[in-house]
Amino acid sequence: MKIVVNGRHLEVTPALKSYAEEKIGKFEKYLSNITEAIVTVSVEKYRHKAEVLLKVNGALIQAESVTGEVYSAIDEVVEKLEKQVVKYKEKLKTRRKGEKRTVEAAHEEHVEHGRIIKHKRFDMKPMGAEEAVHQMELLDKDFFVFVNDISGDINVVYRRKDSNYGLIEPVK
Repeated sequence: MKIVVNGRHLEVTPALKSYAEEKIGKFEKYLSNITEAIVTVSVEKYRHKAEVLLKVNGALIQAESVTGEVYSAIDEVVEKLEKQVVKYKEKLKTRRKGEKRTVEAAHEEHVEHGRIIKHKRFDMKPMGAEEAVHQMELLDKDFFVFVNDISGDINVVYRRKDSNYGLIEPVK
């Protein structure tokens, strides 16, 4: 597994880098197919933020934490990742057994309205709606944009307030 440690408004010291690599490296025991782990540590006034993105067989597992100290932010993000990795492995097991998956209640986040505050670019591999729902749950998001493997169109799956899912498909 390749571990990349980046710093935003913060110099990544060798001690900080080795601490992050040690903490993130333990996930290789649980998931042998992690190709890359990207750790981003940033500071803004008195807030230290740690973000981790694990790439696992085309799936993405992401977590972030904000605390008053950089090392505790890394510890907290590792705890969140542990929960998500367990959830990912359970979903793989239930998918193999053919059982229906359960859905946890959605967590609402406060979102700033009125302007674009973040821009992301990412590769989109074709997948089915069920796999897109799985990816959305792994990323702990309320929606997921994907390329439909059957039609080749861009689709969106989203979490409804009644804990079910919706699928948005374009009409040609």
